[in-house]
Amino acid sequence: MRTKILAIFACLLWGSAFAGAKIGFEYTTPLHLSGMRFMLAGLFLIPFLIYQKINWKSNLKEWRYMLLFGILQTFIQYGFFFMGLDKVPAAISAIIIGGGPFFVAVMAHFAMKDDRMSFRKILAIALGMSGIVFISFAKGGSIHTDMTFYYGVVLLIISNVVGASTNIIVARNRNKVSPVMLTSFANFSGGLILYVVSFFTEDWFIKSYTIEFYVAWIWLALIPAVGFSIWYSLLKKPDVKVSELNMWKFIVPVAGVILSWLLVPGEYPDLYSVLGIVIITVALLIL
Repeated sequence: MRTKILAIFACLLWGSAFAGAKIGFEYTTPLHLSGMRFMLAGLFLIPFLIYQKINWKSNLKEWRYMLLFGILQTFIQYGFFFMGLDKVPAAISAIIIGGGPFFVAVMAHFAMKDDRMSFRKILAIALGMSGIVFISFAKGGSIHTDMTFYYGVVLLIISNVVGASTNIIVARNRNKVSPVMLTSFANFSGGLILYVVSFFTEDWFIKSYTIEFYVAWIWLALIPAVGFSIWYSLLKKPDVKVSELNMWKFIVPVAGVILSWLLVPGEYPDLYSVLGIVIITVALLIL
C-alpha cells in the first residue's frame, strides 16, 4: 500500500509540471527554463543528502553512472519534453506523456526476466494508448493540419522512450547508488548541460521576472527533486516490477489535463479530452 501511495503522489507531482512549464514559457525559452529548473532541483536535494548522512565518497565513485543519467534523463528526456511541450497544448502533452507505461512495459518485457507481459497488462496498455491516440488526433473535433503540432508530438514520444530506458537502467542497478544522490547529481549535471546548450541554440527572451515566474520555477524544480527521489527509491525495491510501477503513470495525464484547464489561460475542457481521460482511467482500473 505504501508503494502505491508514493507512486500516486509522484505521478500527481509530475502531472502539475505541464501547467508550470506553460507559465514559465511566458518568461523565457524552453531549454533555458529547463536548465534553470533542473540545476535548482539538484541543489534542493543537497540538504536531504546531508540529513540522510549519505556516504558521499562511496556514491561519487559512481559519477560516470550518475552522469549518464544526467545526460539521458535530464538533458535528452527533458530537453525533448520541454521543446515538445512548447509546440503542443499542455493538456494534450500531458496525455501523450501519459503513454509512458506502454514504452516501459514493452522494453521491460525484453530487458527484465521477471517482468513479462500478461493479458491484463496488454489490455490496460492498449486502452491507455488508444486514449492517447484518440486525444492527439481528434483534439478540437478535427484532425490537426499544423505540422508544428506533430513535430511536438514526435519530440514528446522520444522523451517517453528515453524515460522508459532510464527506468529499466535503475531497476537493473538497484544497489549501485543512493536514489537521492542519483537524482541530485543527474538533475544538476543535466540541467547545466541544458543551460549551456540553450545559450547557443535559443534566442533568450527574458521578461522582467514576476512572482508568478518565481513560483512556477521553484515548483518546477521541486517536482523532479521530490518525484524522482521517490520513484528511484521504489524502483530499487526487489519486489517492485518496472512495468507495473509505471502503470501508475497513467495518472499523470489526468492530473496534467485537469491542472492545465485550471491554471493555463486558453486551455479548457472539451469532449475529446474528457473521453480520453475516461479511457485512460478505465485502463488503470483494469490493471
